[in-house]
Amino acid sequence: MPRPRKPRFVHGNPMADIFKPRGIPARELEEVVLPVEGLEALRLSDLGKLDQETAAGRMNVSRQTFGRVLAEARETVAEALVMGKMIRIHGGSYTMPGVGRRCGKGRGGGSGREGF
Repeated sequence: MPRPRKPRFVHGNPMADIFKPRGIPARELEEVVLPVEGLEALRLSDLGKLDQETAAGRMNVSRQTFGRVLAEARETVAEALVMGKMIRIHGGSYTMPGVGRRCGKGRGGGSGREGF
């Protein structure tokens, strides 16, 4: 039996939960799912310009786990951009420090849309 997944720290809910190509109705698009912790990894690494060790510490995971989450998130975003798919930001295994409750398996978390 595998070890339970340790929740990753995420410092706020996403500002939006769907991105799609302009001019195409959502019902006509294929979609990819980007977990909330994948978005957080992109935010810390690509937007925040943090090295992987520092970013991993902020998410309360090992550097190797952070690298894997980041690589999966980048692959998901690249697939959507290149193939014209909709990105749905949803689910994952994460918690928000100071909120005191665990989120994951499709549930949101936190008390608003702060942080991103």
